[in-house]
Amino acid sequence: MSASYHQFCPVAKAMELLDERWTLLIVRELVSGSCRFNDLRRGLPRMSPTLLSKRLQQLAAAGVVERRPGDGEVRYGLTPAGQELRPIVEAVGAWGIRWIGEIGDADLDPKLLLWDMRRNIDHAAVPPGRTVVAVTFPDVRAPHPRAWWLVIAGGEADVCDEDPGHEVTVSLTAELRALVQVWRGDRSWTETLRSGQLRVHGPEAVRRTLPGWFTLSVFASVPRPPASVSA
Repeated sequence: MSASYHQFCPVAKAMELLDERWTLLIVRELVSGSCRFNDLRRGLPRMSPTLLSKRLQQLAAAGVVERRPGDGEVRYGLTPAGQELRPIVEAVGAWGIRWIGEIGDADLDPKLLLWDMRRNIDHAAVPPGRTVVAVTFPDVRAPHPRAWWLVIAGGEADVCDEDPGHEVTVSLTAELRALVQVWRGDRSWTETLRSGQLRVHGPEAVRRTLPGWFTLSVFASVPRPPASVSA
């Protein structure tokens, strides 16, 4: 835990745990359904495994996270105390999307975007069988790959940064910032298609239904303040 604020205020005591770097984002991942160490890493791609392990230990010691051994693999879950952080995480996210509108180039991460898309799929809307969405970001530079594949089958989905070798159902070519803005609810799918910053290749029926396969970010529906108020 971080150094004590030496205040009896419960806000100060809570922040001694929660204002450690990455800590609340780990809680965000657990709230979003990640439970395995590797899944947590994929949701926090710029966090080192060593630091992730340390933060999980701190959260477990504080009674926020519990380790659940089973099937040869440790899983992590929120305790009742951790579950009480869900509305706090949601409120912070809603506040952030309303009032922190600026996104720097360094904030754009294709791995995080595809991982979040993967866990916000409406599987009932996806065609039966195996569906493969190929996504290309021509403007992305190393160390991030430009090409990604989202493989959806049997109510499950996975993200690949190497060609999985399956037939592609539909292909997206997009500017990374533009697709992030669509995902966040900052602009519409139709508007981005018209701008040419997003292009879809595949059968017409698939192109027409594709937007409905994804429920967008949980914060996409948060009302934004009027431009004059935001400024």
